[in-house]
Amino acid sequence: MPYDIDPRLLRAFTAVAEELHFTRAAARLYVAQQALSRDIRRLERELGATLFVRSTRRVALTADGERLLPYARRVLTAQDELAAAFRAVPERPLLVDVSVPIGTAHAVLEAARGRLPDDCELVARFHSGLTGAAAEMAAGRLDVSFGRYAALPADVRAGLDHQPVRLEPMAVLLRDDHPLAARPAVPLAELAGETLYAAAGNPRTVEWTDLAERLFAGRGIATAEPFPEIEGSQEFVRVVRKRGWSVLASVEFMEVPGMVLRPLVDPVPLSPVSMVWRRGLRHPGLDALRTAARELSGRHAWLTPPAAAWWLPEADARAMGVDG
Repeated sequence: MPYDIDPRLLRAFTAVAEELHFTRAAARLYVAQQALSRDIRRLERELGATLFVRSTRRVALTADGERLLPYARRVLTAQDELAAAFRAVPERPLLVDVSVPIGTAHAVLEAARGRLPDDCELVARFHSGLTGAAAEMAAGRLDVSFGRYAALPADVRAGLDHQPVRLEPMAVLLRDDHPLAARPAVPLAELAGETLYAAAGNPRTVEWTDLAERLFAGRGIATAEPFPEIEGSQEFVRVVRKRGWSVLASVEFMEVPGMVLRPLVDPVPLSPVSMVWRRGLRHPGLDALRTAARELSGRHAWLTPPAAAWWLPEADARAMGVDG
């Protein structure tokens, strides 16, 4: 009795045993009838048994054929289970927080999606704030986010990896009737005496409020008083317009009716944007995101500071690999 029967022969035998017709069994297996008959004869030789009684009108199992059938089915089931166990499993969706559907993070996400097959999914989340995202990543509810990595506490950074993506020039969002709205760019000194909203009171965006306070310090610019977290772009627009705030922003920002976005200059304040993910994460979507970020950064010189005077906290400059 051989111990290495080819499962292909058992599959041929099972098809004929279930169809009791060589032509139908051959069609089921997508093989020629002659090839199927050859496999059955080979199996009978290896087993030393006749498995079918053939006539011009019918095919029937012999007693040995009846005895073999349940064994053959178990072997083929086990083979199918083995193949399934080692078959490439589609990757789970990678959850990526891009804050809003515009700007740096969204551009990286869209470029990465273009590099992946359809069965590898990058699912966007729209929750601003790297502080909040870091907690979600630690809990396994989020995979990737973007923001100011250096501002996270050291113990939080210990569980994360990051890749510098962009030094985003900062801007101010002004009412269209504001005296500075007519300027093509707003010097920081011109904001002395102004109060700007910088997400104070939102526990998920602590890193952004801290960056604003560092920028405003010594320049006579005040931070708007803490306000509850504003969820969603529509609600943000409603609250900002109702309260008449000027808003610290980046040069890529959502449109707000009745308001204009103006870049800040003299010096140009920079917002450091890194892509951040849970340390040890392995996923083809992450690889695509990192490649897309690297390509976009290089193509648009996103990590090159402006030629004009610029501002960035020292710790952020080190994290982003920038001198000066």
